[in-house]
Amino acid sequence: MTVNCGNNPDRPAILQIVPALDSGGAERSTIEIAEALSREGFAPLVASAGGRMVGELERAGGEWIAAPVNTRSPLGIVSNAGMLDALIRRRNIRLVHARSRAPAWSALIAARRAGVPFVTTHHGIYSGRTPWKRLYNSVMVRGDAVIANSQWTADHIRALYGDTPRRLRVIPRGIDPARFDPASVSAAQVLALRQSWRAGPDDVVILLPGRLTRLKGQLVLIAALGRLAAREDIGRLRLVLAGDAQGRTDYEQEIRRAISTAGLERMAEIVGHVEDMPTAYSASDIVISASTQPESFGRTVAEASAMGRAVIATDHGGARETVLQARSGYLVPPGDEDALAGAIRQLVQMGPEGRAAMGVSGRAHVLERFTTARMTGATIALYRDLLGK
Repeated sequence: MTVNCGNNPDRPAILQIVPALDSGGAERSTIEIAEALSREGFAPLVASAGGRMVGELERAGGEWIAAPVNTRSPLGIVSNAGMLDALIRRRNIRLVHARSRAPAWSALIAARRAGVPFVTTHHGIYSGRTPWKRLYNSVMVRGDAVIANSQWTADHIRALYGDTPRRLRVIPRGIDPARFDPASVSAAQVLALRQSWRAGPDDVVILLPGRLTRLKGQLVLIAALGRLAAREDIGRLRLVLAGDAQGRTDYEQEIRRAISTAGLERMAEIVGHVEDMPTAYSASDIVISASTQPESFGRTVAEASAMGRAVIATDHGGARETVLQARSGYLVPPGDEDALAGAIRQLVQMGPEGRAAMGVSGRAHVLERFTTARMTGATIALYRDLLGK
């Protein structure tokens, strides 16, 4: 465990700003950067409204600054800017890194007042159908450096803003190969989890990780499995939806109705938030990302590949960079139930050995290009460049 030295005034501080610390790629990256900063001799500070990952941040060596930076209120943004300006001056903060739009406006104002570099990361893309929304989104390209979490994200930024970003860097999300290592999960852990999912030893477990929201494509996957369920040559399938509704109870009920309509009540499980994702991947046979809109990186696909699982993802966004078509898995058109059903059938029929071979290719691809060490190293190198070190 890294010792939290965030209160040491002799260490130059880096401030990251994220709306909350509950779950997601931005939050995970924040903690990973904080841990790397602590190792490199910086004091890693994180301003956020808090959440269930605060303890993890502190164990990684970061310091949580409780702040209502999740507000979109103009008055709240201005108030937060004053608070952050004072914090920067009081805590020897040398650089500010924002990871979301509303807090980025407060951070930009504060960084400019204090005269320190300002960095943003695009963890996703933003719709800008009105002039006001485009102005609101533009804060994410006003940094002294702008980080895109995939080449697809960088291309999207250039298409919208041309050469506006002064320093646009592609730094993909990283996966911790020690945490997401098939050898780190025991057979007993896998058996226990499969039993909790009511999966027998010969069942093919299909896992879709992600919060219960329409964008994640749970309904597309349910419809695809409905097409396969009656086939005699497909064997026994188990569907596991791993993610919580986060208040979207109406959508969760819609999922349950779709499961019933498709006749999948005995096949499907909604298991809520899963803390131990390495075991969840190991307990599955096929991992699916059925997102109906492009994901800028697609963390679950990379994690599943790192765990040696065969994957299926929709053919857009960052998945085009993390999935090797027909080698580590399959890419299918977004929202295409028939294509998704066909890809599932192919993976089921190739058997455990064929899927394992795909998993080997996927893990090698992730270890080569998408590790936490590569992500944190490139980010801290960028910080040092901006700081002139």
